[in-house]
Amino acid sequence: MTRRSCAIYVPGIVCVHLLLVAQAFQTSRLKRDKSQVFQAWKNPPPPVYMEFYFFNVTNPEVLLAGGKASVQQIGPYTYRAQENVTFLENGTKSAGNPEVDLVRTINIPLVALMNDMETFSFILRTVVCMFVDSLNVSLFMTRTVHEILWGFKDPLLTKIHSLQPEVDEYFGLMWKKNSLYKEGLGSNEKIETWNSLRKMSWWPSSQSSVISGMEGAVFHPLINKNELLYIFAAELCRSIHLTYMKEVEVKGVRAYRFAPPADVLMSLNNAVACMLEMCLGIGVLKVGVCREGLPVVMSFPRFYQADKAYIDTVDGLKPQKEYHETYLDLQPTLGVPIRSCKRTQLNVLLKRFSGFRNMRYIQKTVFPILFVSEVRLSSLTLIFCLVSFPNDQKRAGVYLQPGNLVKRVPFSNSTRDASAKIL
Repeated sequence: MTRRSCAIYVPGIVCVHLLLVAQAFQTSRLKRDKSQVFQAWKNPPPPVYMEFYFFNVTNPEVLLAGGKASVQQIGPYTYRAQENVTFLENGTKSAGNPEVDLVRTINIPLVALMNDMETFSFILRTVVCMFVDSLNVSLFMTRTVHEILWGFKDPLLTKIHSLQPEVDEYFGLMWKKNSLYKEGLGSNEKIETWNSLRKMSWWPSSQSSVISGMEGAVFHPLINKNELLYIFAAELCRSIHLTYMKEVEVKGVRAYRFAPPADVLMSLNNAVACMLEMCLGIGVLKVGVCREGLPVVMSFPRFYQADKAYIDTVDGLKPQKEYHETYLDLQPTLGVPIRSCKRTQLNVLLKRFSGFRNMRYIQKTVFPILFVSEVRLSSLTLIFCLVSFPNDQKRAGVYLQPGNLVKRVPFSNSTRDASAKIL
């Protein structure tokens, strides 16, 4: 063997051995049964859970008389999607029993009918008003949390169903939600189609109409603080961008926090989708064009980052960044999310309608129904980062505590929807 060949062969052998030793060392860190990293890997927390907070109307008679409504927040009611896995006993506690707890909120089927009646002829509108008044249907409905979320047989829809069988007689905010849309993922989990669409024609802005952005599971490596990250928000029927906010630590792992800027739902901004009949103001977005014409308005919880006028229209709303902000914490080197929190609020657009006796005096209001907080803490990503970047952990002086990843509380014994689990 020549001297030149040895100069190439020997360093190669050394490098291979070093890689094997490093791999064995990393593996041993996971295999030590009593190690904190192994225990966290062995018993990971729930990957995603959804917390529902409802706004219970406490003075319906005042709103009907043209005054300001007052709401009281109740919740959270926490669910987790079933994914054919064995459920652990670590979850997030619900505030009450969704099968029992009652909520007084806006009668959304009635508001939807009122919205459709704007296109009716005068004669047809008069007939429908007389028909609805004969049913003694109120602007408010009182139902259990479970019914509002997962569906119930609505009296008004049942009557309409008898005349138009294509109208579903059941209503629920999560009713048949799993069949509402399908996402087409391309390379790197990038969403390319939604409901078989590559572009949403109802948005005039090219930036808003194009279906682009990541699913949120992975981004490109080497994240830059100055770049914009695009994600597709199905609740808004459009893509939105996130900007860098600050550097954070998640269980000792360094991360970049990205969040939607204040103008992401600013309807009057030319860069954001807006049609004259849809513009409402800062911080709210009317999405009825992609929700079968329903008078649905989306915002952040308690109108966080929205025009103060929306907050002042209803008593009981006081947004706080800590509890109502949407954010994404990314490990910048790998471009993988470590922790994410998506918070959105569902509102309905109330307008005065003189055709109904008890709705002649209500003021035009973007009325809050509920908000949802979807939280994901990727324990496996945390473990990988702690093993791969131990210096971050040592500098922070923080070590992985499995019990701290998600609160360890038993599941409630209430009946659960087939597609979700109440915690």
